[in-house]
Amino acid sequence: MKRITALLAGAALVFSLQGCTASTADQRVAGAAAVPAATLERIQTAGPALWKVADEDTTIFLFGTVHILPEGKQWLTPAVSQALSSSDVMVTEILASEMGDAAMQQRMMQLGMLPQGQTLRSLLNAEQRATYETALQKLNIPAETFDQFKPWMAAMTLSLLPLIQQGYNPEAGVEKALEQAAGQDLQRAALETVEQQIAVFDQMPQAAQIAFLVETAQDAENIKPMLDRMVAAWMAGDADLLARIMNEGMESNPLLAERLLYERNRNWAEWIDQRLQQPGTVFMAVGAGHLAGENSVQDYLVQQNIAATR
Repeated sequence: MKRITALLAGAALVFSLQGCTASTADQRVAGAAAVPAATLERIQTAGPALWKVADEDTTIFLFGTVHILPEGKQWLTPAVSQALSSSDVMVTEILASEMGDAAMQQRMMQLGMLPQGQTLRSLLNAEQRATYETALQKLNIPAETFDQFKPWMAAMTLSLLPLIQQGYNPEAGVEKALEQAAGQDLQRAALETVEQQIAVFDQMPQAAQIAFLVETAQDAENIKPMLDRMVAAWMAGDADLLARIMNEGMESNPLLAERLLYERNRNWAEWIDQRLQQPGTVFMAVGAGHLAGENSVQDYLVQQNIAATR
């Protein structure tokens, strides 16, 4: 389950799937997360965490995002607004223009497809197939719907559909709101491309992809309550709780943890180090999972003697 929450907070790519997956069922599944009362109370007075890295002539704000949210969440605090408005450029994981590009979505679908003549369910053993088909049945999705998908593509789609069915919306995600708040005059830059994020999953061994799919299917009913907890911790500015929700259990799939989180965190810390050589102010918005817990971007900055101040 923690691998799925890491995906939801760690890769903007998953939410570009909204434009290229099959139509979802229209049922609504009841269920709410059990969020500690103390966390709910902090939400009233706090807000999502914001860090700053600075030297004599450069300031880089680090803001953790959640790529998909329920409608109506009020998270844009004065501190975040001021940091954004004072910046010369907004840096995100992927350019919004690339995520919404129809040609790129088509390319993503092509890369996520199995070779002709092969089907997803034929790659699964009897037990795995039963788990997978049961999850689809509960979502009112025909068993053959994703037969042409590679396991990683099916897993990502299956992690997204329960959220959409239960009120989450990629259009309500933080990046969408930041794009609107930033306006057209603010420069845009990105740390990665869509194809680079696709490679994180597509280059995993098939056995690891299947394990990811089966775990997603096993926990499909728990994805929304888990993300509810994560969003509550994020809105409360509780990075420690967010890290606990996300990172516990990642050791069970060290390859995914390394590729999805740690390797990219190291790369981004290096990017920050190099960007400090140029004057100006940068607003850097990446998945909140990259800015929480061990092996976070901040941890790798410390290794380079760079301090990130909350």
